[in-house]
Amino acid sequence: MNDLSPMGAACAAPLPEVSREAIAALFELPFLDLVAQAHAVHIRHHPRNAVQLSTLLSIKTGGCAEDCGYCSQSAFAKSGVKAEKLIDADTVVAAAREAKAGGSSRFCMGAAWREPKARDMPALLDMVRRVKALGMETCMTLGMLSGDQADALAEAGLDYYNHNIDTSPDYYDRVITTRSFQDRLDTLDHVRRAGMAVCCGGILGMGETREDRIAFLHALAALPEPPDSVPLNALVPIPGTVLGDMLADTPLARIDEIEFVRTVAAARITMPHSVVRLSAGRESMSEAGQALCFMAGANSIFTGDRLLTTSNKGGDADAALFAKLGLAPSS
Repeated sequence: MNDLSPMGAACAAPLPEVSREAIAALFELPFLDLVAQAHAVHIRHHPRNAVQLSTLLSIKTGGCAEDCGYCSQSAFAKSGVKAEKLIDADTVVAAAREAKAGGSSRFCMGAAWREPKARDMPALLDMVRRVKALGMETCMTLGMLSGDQADALAEAGLDYYNHNIDTSPDYYDRVITTRSFQDRLDTLDHVRRAGMAVCCGGILGMGETREDRIAFLHALAALPEPPDSVPLNALVPIPGTVLGDMLADTPLARIDEIEFVRTVAAARITMPHSVVRLSAGRESMSEAGQALCFMAGANSIFTGDRLLTTSNKGGDADAALFAKLGLAPSS
């Protein structure tokens, strides 16, 4: 697993199957050895000192019919987030222009839905075409997709579709009951068959064990192809959500930064060609913790002041950190 050929993601050859035991062995390595190994893999497959900037916009907030225990936008949550309608394409394009001016090369649009309805598709396709025309990579996360919906989004020019598996198959039912793990795999299959790039990751710090984190990475690596983009989130425990209330004021409310970096490093070694993104929860991470994540192979972040309904490091803070670390935005 560790003898990886020096080729870029664009010409990546299929990797040998990675076992849970091999991933577990990575987690058991001394921390510095693990990070060093992950960094060596990273610079073999990705540009040095370059981090992609992405911007995420909520295009339809609140009122989701799913019961995801971490999500303030669930109709089951008592978080105070109100259901809103799909915003108009002009507002989306204006936000995309601003994001591009701020250095973002990928623009991600998220809607709080179980799945998009037929009546929503024309507006969504228009957003994709118009953001794509700005010269940005486009990404959407809209919940489950049918094969026809995936084909339509691909035809409109959508580059990436995000649909996270969230956690390990065994821990999944403790977080979500309204949509099965297999439902998520089915949507990923539709996305892949339509020719779009798969963006798929999950959330750490939901009360899961290290064994669950190992199984989560194994489930990603065991997909027909590892995801092109792997967002790794640290749970933001929001009051009024099931997990936010359950984990409040407990040691489990925040994942240990060293354990988070271990997971980033294991993801990098296990999926060497994937872009690994630091996503939600970064606003509470120290600069040193973020630096270790970049050392361990993270090469993408969400920038801006908000991620859907949670706060995020602002662009000024990111620019200051990049200057300290000698990092530059990748194109």
